[in-house]
Amino acid sequence: MEKISIVIPCYNEEECIKIYYEKMEEIVAKLPTEFEYIFVNDGSSDKTLALMKELASINPNVRYVSFSRNFGKEAAIYAGLKEATGDYVGLMDVDLQDPPALLLDMYKGIKEEGYDCVASRRVTRKGEPAIRSFFARLFYKIINKISDANITDGARDFRLMTRPMADAIISLAEKDRFSKGIFGWVGFDIKWLEYENVDRVAGKSKWSFRKLTKYALGGIEDFSSVPLKINLFLAILCFISTLGLGVWMIVYAILGIYIPLLLSISCVISLFSMLIFLGMSVMSAYIKKIYKESNGRPIYIVKEKK
Repeated sequence: MEKISIVIPCYNEEECIKIYYEKMEEIVAKLPTEFEYIFVNDGSSDKTLALMKELASINPNVRYVSFSRNFGKEAAIYAGLKEATGDYVGLMDVDLQDPPALLLDMYKGIKEEGYDCVASRRVTRKGEPAIRSFFARLFYKIINKISDANITDGARDFRLMTRPMADAIISLAEKDRFSKGIFGWVGFDIKWLEYENVDRVAGKSKWSFRKLTKYALGGIEDFSSVPLKINLFLAILCFISTLGLGVWMIVYAILGIYIPLLLSISCVISLFSMLIFLGMSVMSAYIKKIYKESNGRPIYIVKEKK
């Protein structure tokens, strides 16, 4: 019989795990396949791991992987995909913002309609802070314009995919991962299921605005070389600015208007310094990524698993 594996990254989710499991068991009973839970404990400091062990003790289809510390959701997704043994592999958040009932439609989309992957996207952001929604939409517009990744606005990690697609994603062993971009980059036929935004069933989101911003910038760095081209733009801007300042000073000199030399020099130095530091910061971000990929450190370290 075919098997579905669902990867569930968790970080301090003790309030959600049991509720999630109970809801999922209702859906699993309706699936004509075997089912496997792959919980990934991303260095939680609460009772998350203990609850995973409890579920594993009463259900042989529950497995878990526990990291030695917090390595981030991207590492948890990658670890879970590598551990999954199913013919179909899915990803899902434990907070139930991903409606479990959609899993039935996802399976149908693959089996009956021939898609390689059925994924989910939110069509509303009800309940989300306005500033966060604005920047999220802006991010999707920017990254799709400047990169070769095809990322759907409102796309969630919640999806079900065939084993070949899962293996393709696993084969990309880059250390600084951006899964939303990888899902689109590997190709395959994807069907999108739309749904209204759902609030967390319990607890609070672990994604602060700062973390989301860092995640978005990392995605742009991973899938676009456009920021590196900023240096060329800055060089052109410096040339035009210098030419303009030169013309301005010549005109003023011809008209007999006094120009404080110190002021002119200060303006030129300030402009060039700003542009140089901006260019260096962009290059530093890419150099940091090269360092991460070449230093030989693993994406995560497993402390224990079942």
